Amino acid sequence: MQSFKFSAKLSVLAIALLAFGAQMNASVAAQTEVAGNDHQALVKHYENLAKEAKVRLQENLEVLKEYEAHPYYFGRQGQDVRSHASANIREYEKALKENLDNADLHRRMAMEQNRDFTTAKTEHSGNKGL
Repeated sequence: MQSFKFSAKLSVLAIALLAFGAQMNASVAAQTEVAGNDHQALVKHYENLAKEAKVRLQENLEVLKEYEAHPYYFGRQGQDVRSHASANIREYEKALKENLDNADLHRRMAMEQNRDFTTAKTEHSGNKGL
């Protein structure tokens, strides 16, 4: 009976910690959000994500290169390491391309937004008498 009470308390504690962790992750995500119309900030955001993806891509390429050079170091798990690294490489290449495309898109949108802003500013600067 004692072990049942202990395991019940332990499971309640684990659920509470998981719920607290989920709330903390949501608050961190809310702090790092960028306004949808702040295209310069979005460019920086996507470029930072691309840099992170590139670093992880390089790490996985090194793992795969090491496996190809010395497969006997990895023993029975060698094929798992190889397939996992290959899958990670594909995902990080995809993420890198998507983030660079998004950064380019927002860079063009920021240039267009700046152009529209300066055009509107010069149109209204001559109406000082109104």
